[in-house]
Amino acid sequence: MKVTVFQHVPFEGPAYIEQWARRRGAQVDWVRFYEPTWQLPAPDEPDLLVIMGGPMSVNDVEQYPWLEAERGVLALRIADDLPTLGICLGAQQIAAAAGCAVYPGPEREIGWFPVRGLMPNGPAFRFPEQFTALHWHGETFDLPDDALWLASSDGCPHQAFQLGRHVLALQFHLEATPESVRELVAHAAEDLQKPGRFVQAADDILSPPEEYFREANRLMDQVLEYVTAAD
Repeated sequence: MKVTVFQHVPFEGPAYIEQWARRRGAQVDWVRFYEPTWQLPAPDEPDLLVIMGGPMSVNDVEQYPWLEAERGVLALRIADDLPTLGICLGAQQIAAAAGCAVYPGPEREIGWFPVRGLMPNGPAFRFPEQFTALHWHGETFDLPDDALWLASSDGCPHQAFQLGRHVLALQFHLEATPESVRELVAHAAEDLQKPGRFVQAADDILSPPEEYFREANRLMDQVLEYVTAAD
């Protein structure tokens, strides 16, 4: 298996996803858009494409022209139903590649908050009825017309959706590890300065109950196995 990671900033890497891939004996490649030498793969080259998060908006095309190039790859993978997983900004990019608007959400969500799994009609990934995940976003998206709505929360109704059989978009961070959370807090601490109903303090984000990481990573295992499973 060849796994390609689209990474937008140095401090938001694949974290637990890389551990999963290494256990599977997968080859892991990166496209690091913050480096001047980035090159896109052919859209059908990766067996699994993972699109990570970042502090930019999908609408910041003038400042980050690679956003449009990335969406071009995603549009082709959506059309061909190739295994693709978007996280946070990556989920918003999938929505944008499917023709949907991305815009500021009703609430900023930063910290560990509950998510509710939904039961869509049709074959789809099933999240638990409720679980806790790390959030770090201020924008949301409209759902594509043919999407299956998978999860919601009090702060942001559109938390996850599925397109076809092999394309999943998650606003939340099931890949979180203690190391990846420390990186986020260290490099995005300014996001915590503006209070909000769903904005936690740095200490709370850094020191959640240990089972939050275990539950999140166990769900990420299930998501990755689902996305990459044969039809």
